[in-house]
Amino acid sequence: MAVTTDILASYRGPGRVVARLLTAGQREDRALAILMAGCVLVFVAQLPRLAREAHLASQELNPTLGGSLLAWVIIAPLLFYVLAAFSHVVARLFGGHGGWYGARLALFWALLASSPLMLLHGLVSGLIGPGPGRDAVGLIWLAIFLWFWLAGLWRAERTPV
Repeated sequence: MAVTTDILASYRGPGRVVARLLTAGQREDRALAILMAGCVLVFVAQLPRLAREAHLASQELNPTLGGSLLAWVIIAPLLFYVLAAFSHVVARLFGGHGGWYGARLALFWALLASSPLMLLHGLVSGLIGPGPGRDAVGLIWLAIFLWFWLAGLWRAERTPV
């Protein structure tokens, strides 16, 4: 299936999408591509907010963009790998018997699948600024991200290696 179709399907059943991705076999290139696409989309989602902040503070935008690019495209993927490993260890403590790849895929897919809401959050942050609207969209994104991640992790840890 196309990535956009899988993203839409995640809003109906994130565990099923992760299970389907797992049946394609262990493909680290696919997992890394999903993670990098999610991180790039998060970077793009930050652009309106960064532009607003730079304009209001009368600062140069380029250094801010460079720092955000470094954070989201170089450093964040490494942290996501660590977080996925930690989630797998915790799942093992609670009886999970999946593999490391499944834990990575569940987390990386949750980031990519919830990115449309992150893009909306970026627009609200850039156009409206701080306030209850931005906070509400951020909480909705966080809830959806956690739902996708936990449902995917549940399915991945129930699938034998």
